[in-house]
Amino acid sequence: MKRFGGLFAGVVASGALALSFLSGSADAALSSEPSEPTHLVIGLDLSKSNPLVTSDVFAAQVAGRLADEIRGLPVRSKVTVRSFGVYDTGSNPLRIDQVISARARPGDVADGIQALVSNLPRLVSEGRLEAQMKTNIVPFLETMAGGLDCSKPTKVVLLTDGAEDSELGRLTRSGGRLPPAQAGAFSGCGELLMLGMGRGFDSPSTTARFRTAWTEWSDDAGFERFIGLYDW
Repeated sequence: MKRFGGLFAGVVASGALALSFLSGSADAALSSEPSEPTHLVIGLDLSKSNPLVTSDVFAAQVAGRLADEIRGLPVRSKVTVRSFGVYDTGSNPLRIDQVISARARPGDVADGIQALVSNLPRLVSEGRLEAQMKTNIVPFLETMAGGLDCSKPTKVVLLTDGAEDSELGRLTRSGGRLPPAQAGAFSGCGELLMLGMGRGFDSPSTTARFRTAWTEWSDDAGFERFIGLYDW
């Protein structure tokens, strides 16, 4: 969190937003929420093909949609944020692990992460983050699977165009296919949601092909459902 705090404070102009999700009032009332805590895992695709790292408009749009996911979380839920692209943890410094509580209210956590995501194009253009040449979506998911307890409510949200370009396989506009899923790796996990599927390719057929491929992959991996959105 300290690494994120320094990065976040450096790019958000409003002091009222900077790290507000870490310093909410302990006695502030939480809004009514579902009773069972949820683990929300957020993956930020920093590959060059993803408009998330180049388009201020799209980054703001997807940041708002992501914030809505966080605002609905009940107390004791956990929010995990990681970035991915190349298969190298040193190239993916964004790491956030935050538990929703009276001091870290869902609205404050949502505001903080929304500000971070909406500023990703700026962070890349300033050289504080690097747009990456590979897209290891499947390896990222397989890595994260080892730390998830899918016997409890779990949702994975990826801000990605859905194009896989890794050592394991390639799914691009020109063709290809996803590598096989590790059967049951996410057995019991509720949902895999991809925001921005096919974005940047501007091809309905490509979006549809990506959605079909990822629906099959997520089913084999054990997710209860898959949603891939080009727009919303």
